[in-house]
Amino acid sequence: MSYQVLARKWRPRNFSEMVGQEHVLQALVNALDRDQLHHAYLFTGTRGVGKTTIARIFAKSLNCETNGVTSTPCGECNACREIDEGRFVDLIEVDAASRTKVDETRELLDNVQYMPTKGRYKVYLIDEVHMFSNHSFNALLKTLEEPPPHVKFLLATTDPQKLPVTIRSRCLQFNLKRISEERIETYLVDLMEKESVAMEGAALAPIARAAEGSMRDALSLVDQAIAFGGGTLREAEVATMLGTIEHRQLLRIVGALSDSNGEVLLQQVEELAEQAVDFTAVLVELIAQLHQMALIQMVPSVATDRGVDAEWVELAQRISPEDLQLFYQIALTGRKDMPMAANPRSGLEMVLLRMLAFRPVTGATGGGGDVKSQNSVARSSGGSSVKSATTGSDAVKAAAPATTPTTIADTPSTATLSTDGWEQVVKEIGVKGAAGQLVRNSLFREQVGDKVVIEIPKRSEMFLNREREEQIGAALSAYMKSDISLSIVVSKGDLADTPALRAEQREEVARSRAEEVIIQDEDFQSLQSVFNGSVVKDSIRPVTN
Repeated sequence: MSYQVLARKWRPRNFSEMVGQEHVLQALVNALDRDQLHHAYLFTGTRGVGKTTIARIFAKSLNCETNGVTSTPCGECNACREIDEGRFVDLIEVDAASRTKVDETRELLDNVQYMPTKGRYKVYLIDEVHMFSNHSFNALLKTLEEPPPHVKFLLATTDPQKLPVTIRSRCLQFNLKRISEERIETYLVDLMEKESVAMEGAALAPIARAAEGSMRDALSLVDQAIAFGGGTLREAEVATMLGTIEHRQLLRIVGALSDSNGEVLLQQVEELAEQAVDFTAVLVELIAQLHQMALIQMVPSVATDRGVDAEWVELAQRISPEDLQLFYQIALTGRKDMPMAANPRSGLEMVLLRMLAFRPVTGATGGGGDVKSQNSVARSSGGSSVKSATTGSDAVKAAAPATTPTTIADTPSTATLSTDGWEQVVKEIGVKGAAGQLVRNSLFREQVGDKVVIEIPKRSEMFLNREREEQIGAALSAYMKSDISLSIVVSKGDLADTPALRAEQREEVARSRAEEVIIQDEDFQSLQSVFNGSVVKDSIRPVTN
């Protein structure tokens, strides 16, 4: 027997085998089980998401000889088997792209009036229906207006906007969604086990991404990858086939960005050039990975839910959220600029170098950059330059002339923290990002010598990690002009009177006052009376400086 491609071999034979599209399947199943059938259905969506597959299963459900009209066709009767094999005489499949002439459409529809030859219903499955000409649409419209009871129309299209409104209004329309990468990858893993194909754990992830929501494209790519790897799926070979980047290489690139190591970055680009990869595809992979790392930072449970490798989790904890967001934004902009670059390689190199060039120098005093910042250059009055690392409490040193180095000990005034003044301190230290959220939702508890204790609510615990604690500690050290040892404790519940809650309370008071002023205004009351108007709840906002 000749080899059958995976997309055909594993094409769903009933609704229960479908992956995704539950919102469509539920409506069709209910309609079939309750015998509330429309005469025309329009299935829309991008390629390979199941439009014609659903239509064929629906045709089986209408004509099953064993179970009657049902959402669970038997799959064994003559009608079910003939539909699966594409030879059921009462299922008329039409490719509208190849039948655009009105004469062909009229010839096709002239037979609508005749009863089914074998089945219960005569089913017209018209694929890519948007390719019909205007005259063909007019011919179809006449039939849709007064269809015989024994005929059902199943229309499929990737571009529903090209259909006349008169056609769409006479159909029940179902929009099929792109299938998520996670669902595609999960399905492919199960499929490879059934096919007994040996594979590396990370080999299917790039295929799921490359499929762009299309299960059919994913299965075609798997077929190609199996042939490329001689019956085995390996990550490196899949990356070569797709022109993308291997997991390890991407990890090294992001690691080099974290360490501000331009030399390693260019070495990785050189290795990619030797592998003849698609540099635009590499940038797309980088964007996807930066997105995943941002999710891990904000919602740590994502790492477990999506089975993210521990190396990526560790790397996400090393990079500050501000840097990660900057890298992501630069990568997005760079993707648009790639076609204008001298060549794809130089385009990728410039995107990576831009990430280093625009990375914030300090985070503790400069408003939220990475605490492990790049070296800054301080120039002395004589014109010479020296390099000094500005990390943590050392940030105050960078501003001093190189000829007269200043240490923290040279400054004797040390600020004292207090509960009442905590809100002002939080405002002045200017910590941004997730660390800023932590400190704005905290309360000052005590200061004993160089030891400072603050408390955060239980709901903020998920955002707490060593790097953010160090970032807050460095900012407080710079503010107090003294090295402090910060300890962050977690409350058993919520906290009251935090800087964030105080700000919310002030905003609510200002909003209430503004609302009161507006409602009592005579002109406003006159307008309200003339036009019988009313105030939309929470629509009034105070004017802020």
